[in-house]
Amino acid sequence: MKGAEALLKALEREGVEVIFGHPGGAIMPTYDALYDSPIRHILVRHEQGGIHAATAYARASGRVGVVMATSGPGALNLVTGLADALMDSTPVVAITGNVPRALIGTDAFQEADVTGVTMPITNHNYLVQDVNEIPRVVKEAFHIASTGRPGPVLIDLPKDVQLAEFTGEFDVELDLPGYKPTLRGHPKQIERALDALEKAERPILMVGGGAQHAHAELLAFAEKTGLPVITTLMGLGAFPGNHPLWLGMPGMHGTVAANRAIHHADVILAIGSFDDRVTGKVSRFAPTPTPSSTWTLTRRRSARWVRTHIPIVGDSRLVLKEMLKGAKPLRLAAWWRELEECAPATPSAIGPGPPQARRSSAPSTEATGGNAIVTTGVGQHQMFAAQYFTVTRPRSFLTSGGLGTMGVGLPFAIGAQIARPEELVIDFDGDGSFQMTLQ
Repeated sequence: MKGAEALLKALEREGVEVIFGHPGGAIMPTYDALYDSPIRHILVRHEQGGIHAATAYARASGRVGVVMATSGPGALNLVTGLADALMDSTPVVAITGNVPRALIGTDAFQEADVTGVTMPITNHNYLVQDVNEIPRVVKEAFHIASTGRPGPVLIDLPKDVQLAEFTGEFDVELDLPGYKPTLRGHPKQIERALDALEKAERPILMVGGGAQHAHAELLAFAEKTGLPVITTLMGLGAFPGNHPLWLGMPGMHGTVAANRAIHHADVILAIGSFDDRVTGKVSRFAPTPTPSSTWTLTRRRSARWVRTHIPIVGDSRLVLKEMLKGAKPLRLAAWWRELEECAPATPSAIGPGPPQARRSSAPSTEATGGNAIVTTGVGQHQMFAAQYFTVTRPRSFLTSGGLGTMGVGLPFAIGAQIARPEELVIDFDGDGSFQMTLQ
């Protein structure tokens, strides 16, 4: 068995069914081995489109997306997509070919230091120099990509390693002593958070993309407590957009009700959310009339901008499960009366709205009942789609929120369709964004 065959067998053991990619000389041994593998290959016309499709596949399916490219220019075409996946916490494994080991560092044809270039924009990356290390590297890569704060991992395989004879073992133990992500929130912090909510007069629940996999627990928690819910751009769908507890999206492109809720809240339970277009000027974000304002953050990384008074680090689904055990119905009648005064002030109710938005997003909601996967590029159309399309299900609104990558709409739609072939997928795109990856 050659290294290329060992790579594909290791991927099969991780449950990989689809690889997006474009062939080239340095990765050709692996492409040759694909003929005998059950893994389906989706040929793209540009590597950037491949990694965006893999990103959408991951987000729509909840699995790790896989993309493959050749060395040099092929590998470097993945850079934007890797940064995009990192900022939006998407589990992707990128596999790149490289020149033979003896030529590394010699400026050989189509050589590039892809591990050096991608180090700041991946969770981790590997340059495999021993063919027998392939199973271990693949196992670690998938674990790192999908746990803790999810994100991209890159595996760089020199061509001669792909062609080398594999004599190793596939049953390897996962041994990462320096990587121990916290999954369960601290019980005392959870107790403090629940106490703060119980004492609050104007609490809200702010939900981001880090809660997409916790939609069932989130819905149960919100309904048990009666908390008003707002969702960031990346959080759309984590909580049903047609639920009476939902106030909309906050921030510069958000609803009046959601922004008013943040402005007047005395306790904000923020789950898996970070968005500088929501916070704006941090010193004036969510001012409160009393000094007892409490922030609770439940996510896979700590807050970077807004001070968190009760930080809870852990997997949002597991933390919400624990919070559900102690949650109680909250007395929020007065708070809800205040919020309902501005609840009708939504984009769909204020005047005619932008014609291009009303011609596409709003009718699409009516025609599909919200039962479609929506992808967007980046630009005004992105916000029109977020405002006018009612997202009722998790993993069904796919956009670039952190890096703001124009051109993701079409490859996102392709990746989402392959992940969920039975579903209707709609790409709301702008002409400039669409042209960036239309190939």
